[in-house]
Amino acid sequence: MSNATNTLPQSLPPRGLQREQAAAYVGVGCSKFDQMVDDGRMPKPKRIDTRKVWDRFQLDLAFEELDGGTNSVDANEWDEVL
Repeated sequence: MSNATNTLPQSLPPRGLQREQAAAYVGVGCSKFDQMVDDGRMPKPKRIDTRKVWDRFQLDLAFEELDGGTNSVDANEWDEVL
């Protein structure tokens, strides 16, 4: 991590995340994250000169859109009981 990240207070997470950080943020490994970026499930990075950074807010939005509904393999029939 860069020195800029280390100077932030712990209560203020960085907005721009490196690839490894972005993958960990959404709970997957780097190769799965790359695949998700390629297939559009995760956003493409922003460029700051030659660096690629992922916007944490855009990752949050993309994560919300991931399938977690009743089509999920882990769906439980009791989840739909009213």
